Amino acid sequence: MPDIKLRQSQRTQLSAQQIITSQLLQLPLLHLEQRIYDELQDNPMLELEEQKSESVDDAGGNDDDQEEDMFGSVDRFESGAAGDGDTVKKKDDAEGVMQFTIDNRPKESFIQAVQQDSSEEKLLKDLALQEGIGTRELLIASEILGNLDDDGYLQEDLSVVVDGLERNDVDVSEKEVNAILEKIRYLDPPGIAVRDLRERLLVQLNVKAGKNSSADYLLASKILTRHYDDFLNNRYERILKRMQITSAQLESAVAVIVKLDPHPFVSGIGADEYIVPDFIVTYEDGRLSAVLNDRSNMSVQVSREYQDVVKNKSVPAEDRKYMRQKLNRAKEFASAIAQRRNTLIKVIEALMKFQYDFFVTGPEKLQPLIMKDVADKTGFDLSTISRAVNGKYVQTRFGTFELKYFFSGSLPTDEGEDLSTKIIKQYIRELIGAEDSAKPVNDDKLAKMLEEKGIRIARRTVAKYREQMQIPVARLRKKIF
Repeated sequence: MPDIKLRQSQRTQLSAQQIITSQLLQLPLLHLEQRIYDELQDNPMLELEEQKSESVDDAGGNDDDQEEDMFGSVDRFESGAAGDGDTVKKKDDAEGVMQFTIDNRPKESFIQAVQQDSSEEKLLKDLALQEGIGTRELLIASEILGNLDDDGYLQEDLSVVVDGLERNDVDVSEKEVNAILEKIRYLDPPGIAVRDLRERLLVQLNVKAGKNSSADYLLASKILTRHYDDFLNNRYERILKRMQITSAQLESAVAVIVKLDPHPFVSGIGADEYIVPDFIVTYEDGRLSAVLNDRSNMSVQVSREYQDVVKNKSVPAEDRKYMRQKLNRAKEFASAIAQRRNTLIKVIEALMKFQYDFFVTGPEKLQPLIMKDVADKTGFDLSTISRAVNGKYVQTRFGTFELKYFFSGSLPTDEGEDLSTKIIKQYIRELIGAEDSAKPVNDDKLAKMLEEKGIRIARRTVAKYREQMQIPVARLRKKIF
């Protein structure tokens, strides 16, 4: 007889409401719109609510119908939680009392995004126009594009592409995959799905050489083919000696190469897609205010017509059960949208407090900030803050920034203040930008130059920040012409 043991354990289990709220919170604005429309198509109990013309302060609640109040206007749902209408005094200076407030009243004039095809979709459309390309070839191309990394390189072996196709019942050979691969590499922009930078540059040169068959393009191709390592490491004297060419010829060939695009691929979205800000922060008359972009103000409500059907006893039990399930889902979805916007409002309110000087003065006043600070201020956990700031943008008079931009580490200065690492990186970029190209500044010198600004920083830290900004070492920045 088997032993029966009683075991006590604790497990965290997310409710359906928590899952939906978490999913919606991490969606960017354009994806949120699509998700709302998908839900409206799937759930007959939901309907799109018309935007209210009155302001939040004037809307007020309706005690006679609690369900209408909760799942009707999301503005009313948020007004109490977000503290609409309240202003918080920040500080006094020459301009008077500094204040900020959250204003989420409906607005009409906001940036309108244009939905673009992704890079992969554009490439497939271009390929489909070529002669001899059918459904089978497009399936192969789609599998190839699905294996590209973020910079458009194909690091996987062709056998991986073949295996992926076979799992989808498409029997192909590596030779057939390679033929499609060659066509992709010469689509616009050229140089996608190559193995390395050298191959990318050669593809682009071949395309340009077809339009311009000058000696410069031919020489540039020979340099990349035979002396790529010397070119990459600026060993120009060795190239001159081995190729028996003049400095003027080398200069012309190098000028051709440096005009090529090392990063032609934009992963996921179209290169022309606009960023749609979730908030617009303005500073007028001594007041800092954030306005919620009403493209995210799309509100859904539970259909009253279907609610009455659920209560109708003459409707078959199975139908009422189905509608009750959809009703619960509709309430959860409407509440999740409201919670998403309430969370974003609290996060932007906290950022306005922590980064007040940034919004008033500019990026040079960016303060060191970690997500835990915002989590403590808002009462949310770190994972919620991470989801809230990822892919969300705020438009300021200094430009449009992702909310993640406002978080950075810090280093102390001689004055005892903490300086954001983003500001330090900007200093490094400016110092390198102002250097003599014939005598570039090494990391040791950069560290000393920063120390002169009152920023004590180790050489290895300078090197780390420089590499994060994808700036090469001094010897590779040296120009010979």
